[in-house]
Amino acid sequence: MLETIDISVDARGVATLMLNRPEKHNALSAAMIAELTQAAASLSADADVRAVVLTGAGKSFCAGGDLGWMRDQMGMDATTRSAEARRLAEMLQALNTLPKPLIGAVQGNAFGGGVGMACVCDVVIGAETAKLGLTETRLGLIPATIGPYVLARMGEGRARRVFMSARIFDAAEAVDLGILSRAVAPEALAEAVEAEVEPYLSCAPGAVAAAKALARDLGPRIDDALIDRTVAALAARWESDEAAEGIDAFFARRKASWMSGTDT
Repeated sequence: MLETIDISVDARGVATLMLNRPEKHNALSAAMIAELTQAAASLSADADVRAVVLTGAGKSFCAGGDLGWMRDQMGMDATTRSAEARRLAEMLQALNTLPKPLIGAVQGNAFGGGVGMACVCDVVIGAETAKLGLTETRLGLIPATIGPYVLARMGEGRARRVFMSARIFDAAEAVDLGILSRAVAPEALAEAVEAEVEPYLSCAPGAVAAAKALARDLGPRIDDALIDRTVAALAARWESDEAAEGIDAFFARRKASWMSGTDT
């Protein structure tokens, strides 16, 4: 029984994979990471599924990593932290290598890992009202496991505009950065996503899968060695004093020590 996501498949074989924690802005918890990994495997193996639409329930697409899940890592040993980071990395790679076209429908805000979720999609249509940002450094963390997908989508030059600053940007800038393919009015999102899905229904599914695999092979290499590096980087950052301070400040509803005008 799925608790954090919802999967539906229509008569054409178009699956909708919905992040379904609207009360938590679809933040990535341990349970959601596990369910998304399982969903990727199930959808990959289902010959009747022709295309997959990834979206979120409620006002947000995905607010990134669940802060409660992150806080839990602070009290874990290094081995456990690495294992949790690896589960996140493996979920992202499972979606990135899904042998079906994956169309993102970003109906609301996407922060941190939510930007990473968008970047594993093949094409992403966003509501023009959405806000996005790689917000990890405000918490003393870094966009580690999502990094390969963000850099593959944006290129290093564009990524460096937003990768370290935690700056929030609008959908128009997200198009310029390459995260979103298009930004449309919220009421036009479903129609725009359908326009991306429909051509695949006239394509040979095996050829689509092979073409996608080739594109990934010809593009920036995201292999086990690179994933290992990102896992180690995230696990190490979870051990830092800055991460402890940033996450504690968030839950205490105060400014972290490095923020200007810090509360005392």
